[in-house]
Amino acid sequence: MEQTEIILRAIGVLTETNAMVRRIAQDENAEVDSAETQLGALVTEVFPRVEVPGDAGPAEAGQAVADAYLPATISLVGAFAFLFSELADLHDSGRTDVKTADLLQDLALRMSRADNS
Repeated sequence: MEQTEIILRAIGVLTETNAMVRRIAQDENAEVDSAETQLGALVTEVFPRVEVPGDAGPAEAGQAVADAYLPATISLVGAFAFLFSELADLHDSGRTDVKTADLLQDLALRMSRADNS
């Protein structure tokens, strides 16, 4: 999965989480099915399936998993760090006329255009 796609999916995660928090704030009894969230789907798609040979020792098995998961972890952390930075910049600028959802939507549109160019 390309980094742009991961960022777009992370925007979906943040948008979904933002909506979920608002729903819970309005109705404390609102149900949240964490098994079917965009975050769960993203993590499942980004992290590869790792097959460790049956005769691998603990160190070899651990290294195989680390080698397979490190690039995916860096990509996910990078995507969320980028989005955090964008949201923090907006917050720090003191702009109150732009909502989080609006910024995320704008970022998604810009990223989609850049990906299609």
